[in-house]
Amino acid sequence: MVLHIETVERGSPTKRPETMRSVALPSGERVPALGLGTWHFGEDPALRAQEIATLRHAIDLGVTLIDTAEMYGEGLAEQLIGEALHGRRDEVFIVSKVYPHNASFYRLP
Repeated sequence: MVLHIETVERGSPTKRPETMRSVALPSGERVPALGLGTWHFGEDPALRAQEIATLRHAIDLGVTLIDTAEMYGEGLAEQLIGEALHGRRDEVFIVSKVYPHNASFYRLP
């Protein structure tokens, strides 16, 4: 997998190809080893539009892994991510963690 990163040095944009390290899943599919974390996303309603724009812009720039957890804003981060990814869900992998009391065969869908 090749991720193209746009860097800006002293105001002049340059593009250079970079190789992103990836991790193989048991299915054989590969995901980037580096993703965008969303801790504190969704917690402040005044920042909602900015956080959604940040996620969408990150995807536009090539981010394909988003990390979240149900404990981030008690589910508000996951809701915000869902809104930000509307129509673009197939472009990213989402990694989410669950509370230990929900981590059982009977509690997860």
